[in-house]
Amino acid sequence: MSSTPSAPPGTAGRLGWAIAPLAFAQLIVSLDIYIVFVAMPEMGTELGFSAQNLQWVVSAYAVAFGGFLLLGGRAADLFGKRRMFMVALALYGFSSLLGGFAGDPLTIIIVRAVQGLGGALLFPTTLSLVNTLFEEGRSRNRALAIWGGAGASGLTLGSLLGGVLTGAFGWASVFFVNVPLAAAIALSALFLIPADKARPAGKRTFDLPGALTVTAGVTLIVFVLVQGPESGWFAAPIVICAVLGVLLLVAFTVIESKTADPLMPLRLFGNRSLVTAMAITFTFMGTFGTLPYFLTVFFQDVFGYTALVTGAAFLTQAVAIAVGTQVGERMTSRSGTRPSLLTGFVVGGVGTVVLGFGIVADGSYWGVVPGLVVMGVGQGIAWTAMWIAAAAGVAQDEQGIASGMASTTQQTGYAVGLAIFVAIANAGTRGLSGDALRVAVSDGIQLAFYITGIAALAGAVIALTLPKQVARAGVAQAEPDAVPSRQQ
Repeated sequence: MSSTPSAPPGTAGRLGWAIAPLAFAQLIVSLDIYIVFVAMPEMGTELGFSAQNLQWVVSAYAVAFGGFLLLGGRAADLFGKRRMFMVALALYGFSSLLGGFAGDPLTIIIVRAVQGLGGALLFPTTLSLVNTLFEEGRSRNRALAIWGGAGASGLTLGSLLGGVLTGAFGWASVFFVNVPLAAAIALSALFLIPADKARPAGKRTFDLPGALTVTAGVTLIVFVLVQGPESGWFAAPIVICAVLGVLLLVAFTVIESKTADPLMPLRLFGNRSLVTAMAITFTFMGTFGTLPYFLTVFFQDVFGYTALVTGAAFLTQAVAIAVGTQVGERMTSRSGTRPSLLTGFVVGGVGTVVLGFGIVADGSYWGVVPGLVVMGVGQGIAWTAMWIAAAAGVAQDEQGIASGMASTTQQTGYAVGLAIFVAIANAGTRGLSGDALRVAVSDGIQLAFYITGIAALAGAVIALTLPKQVARAGVAQAEPDAVPSRQQ
């Protein structure tokens, strides 16, 4: 059994390049959250999806992704980070190939669930690799900025790439594109990411009861959050799943408190920095993470953009986010995580409110550009800093589960935020059609953006609770340019 990659002497330069496959892998995870959005109308028509089932193209990915993150994080710690990285890429490539050839709705939904499983293995694994391969300080900050820029930009580039591919080659291309990408990343990882270091036999066992209960419990809770707005919060299946989910999570807590080698050591909740970072990731995706969904609806249903033009409309935000992640890296290296998080959430929240002013039915794209730029820069700054906070004070062989914990709250925040803001945005659209519906959709999204921008400021308030020593985490040391860590 193995865990942390080991770097042989003389590989520091190669380790510097290891960020490339990690960043591109993170890009795939983020892309696949939104890449199908603009392809869904065409996909639904050609494959015969019902209006009720079409949402599962998105929901199947979200439920599997959210449900298996903790398991993915611990698997990286126990079975080897590079090994799990390769397994996750294989899942992505194979399932995407099947998706491109799918001829019925059920196949697409299964494919999206397997992609979500791949994402649940890949996301915490890539993050823990960054945190173990690169030394704390400037070296890790730069790596996280690149990794974070790929991930945060992918949330908007997914819509861009989905629009371009669907407009040019049809809906199947949003699946086929993952196949060569996954293969190329896996090949580069063999050369750039060090092999997993052997772990003494018998040092750790796999907590199967904990894995089963937490995976089933979290999956059911995410299902409730995703499906509740569609089926009704008091529908029998939703209530049953909610009760079962809570009971399974209670059982998981009991199991973890009694087992000698837990899947998720409960003492990690004593790490104030990690718990604060989990609250921040929840807030980030519950606010900023929901915006691409609403922008896609606005561009297509209000402005009447085609899939291709809708995708291109996200380029402004993607560039702004990429700039923000680089600004965040420099700010964190100079001042620490707390100032970066405060700046990111305040700037992003203000930008979201500004963006709301441009969300009008008779407006133009140029009316939303200022908000996209300001919000994107703030989002990028916060993204980099929150992952630095999540890694602070966590042992090397527990970076995977810490990443899984922070990413689970991130995904849960997205499901909760989307459910709330969709309900707000759609409240005034019932029974309308034509221009009246178009105006009501625009007004609803505008209101959702105003509330989202204000809610994002909660991230700044939470950042104030970071422990003093962690608030300075990531500040570059006096010596110039730390090099990637070779002692794992």
